[in-house]
Amino acid sequence: MNGNAASWFVDRHIAEGRTNKCAFREAWAGGRELSYGELSHQSGCVATALARADVHREERAAMFVLDQVEFPCLFWGCLKAGVLPVALNTLLSTDVYKAILDDSRAAIAFVSVELLDVVLPAVKASSHIRQIVVIGDDTPEGCMSWSAFIRDASPQSAVSCSGDEIAFWLYSSGSTGAPKGVRHVHDALRVTCDTYGSQVLGIREDDTIFSAAKLFFAYGLGNGMSFPMSVGATALLYNARPTPDSVSHILEHYKPTIFCGVPTLYAALIHSWDVQGATPEAPLRLCISAGEALPAEIGRKWKAIWDVDIMDGVGSTEMLHIFLSNRPDDIDYGTSGVAVPGYDVRLVDESGDDVSDGSIGELLVRGESAAADYWNQRSKTRRTFEGEWTRTGDKYERNGDGRMIYCGRTDDMFKVSGIWVSPFEVEQVLMTHPDVLEAAIVARRDENDLEKPQAFVVMKEGGNADTADALKDFVKEHVGKWKYPRWVTVVDELPKTATGKIQRFKLRESP
Repeated sequence: MNGNAASWFVDRHIAEGRTNKCAFREAWAGGRELSYGELSHQSGCVATALARADVHREERAAMFVLDQVEFPCLFWGCLKAGVLPVALNTLLSTDVYKAILDDSRAAIAFVSVELLDVVLPAVKASSHIRQIVVIGDDTPEGCMSWSAFIRDASPQSAVSCSGDEIAFWLYSSGSTGAPKGVRHVHDALRVTCDTYGSQVLGIREDDTIFSAAKLFFAYGLGNGMSFPMSVGATALLYNARPTPDSVSHILEHYKPTIFCGVPTLYAALIHSWDVQGATPEAPLRLCISAGEALPAEIGRKWKAIWDVDIMDGVGSTEMLHIFLSNRPDDIDYGTSGVAVPGYDVRLVDESGDDVSDGSIGELLVRGESAAADYWNQRSKTRRTFEGEWTRTGDKYERNGDGRMIYCGRTDDMFKVSGIWVSPFEVEQVLMTHPDVLEAAIVARRDENDLEKPQAFVVMKEGGNADTADALKDFVKEHVGKWKYPRWVTVVDELPKTATGKIQRFKLRESP
């Protein structure tokens, strides 16, 4: 049996009668549709075109591609050819792209025309890129258009390979620093579908799924591509930044049954609908959240609006998707739930010993979707991947019911008066205040060189900035006097990765 993931995710649907079923729909005016039959044909043509361009098996193809129908054609076409697609964050700077191209040594680059201004200088500076293919109407000199690239190419079937062979790369989102190349095997894609996709999300063939989280990172790749393709469902693609207005429009006009977001977007949507006094209409049956832990207050407000819970879960680029989650019929807001079937989790102290219930430890996870390694980073690989176990870098507490309660990233945790402070716990309290939209807590040293909490808050529209000092007392009343922020700074926005994770290391560097 061919272990190439493209055989199961793409070509299987033709044999099962889904040739004319819509696989992907672009959710904007004039957006295109792509059927499973067209995807099978076009991905096969991409494989042939790659060979014609002298791109060989196991070479890398850098994808600077927005969420549009060319993305799945290219991704699966690379897998069919044995070429390794490297799906890249479309919101980075030219300098970061230069570093990634030097690191990955990609041989060919595919670029959405909207990204050319930022990407082209990096691609042209690379000594490894041999061809640049532009997706869109404008093709600069020295580049090839997408249509010319695949013109007259006849489709080929997927090359035979082992399920343990490297299939694709992702670069970590960089919430704590520079991105790292994370290498995944073919079997990992199906593992996430057989575990979370099937046994927790329960996605069905008649579902239409919309992921505000983009395809270029692990959470979005599962939501918007591998999960719907595992059952022959339809995915909505949106090529621009998800805002409350654009997401509301998609919910209203394209009627998804499953919505996938991140906590900051859920909070912004709730606030927007509250200000406007109206919500869109959509047949939502499931909503999920990941990227950062979901504040309980956001989950409760969402349930009050839609009568649909948000399933908060925890995943990582290293594990490819969610491995710890609440369930549709078992939601406990303020917790990350329990291990997804097929995964095991542990909490350990600094010595690697298991901690008891009620104590804080680092979360380790074991499952078959774990990455092979970090490219060219042996020491980090060895620190993160310990045999069958993967260190997540997250601190958790397990309650008496076996549910996991998020405390913060290992790098974000700190002690005040000898007691651990969970930034997330204090942030949750701040976000229950009627004037606060978002909050982040970091450690700052006082005049005695002792670490104390500092709060950065984004106020709601019409919120009273003079409330800042009163927030100290608000926290004291809810979670304890030693945890209150000694400093409260009002900001217009918090620094985040493209996945919605707050970059607290940038806040720690603030004056």
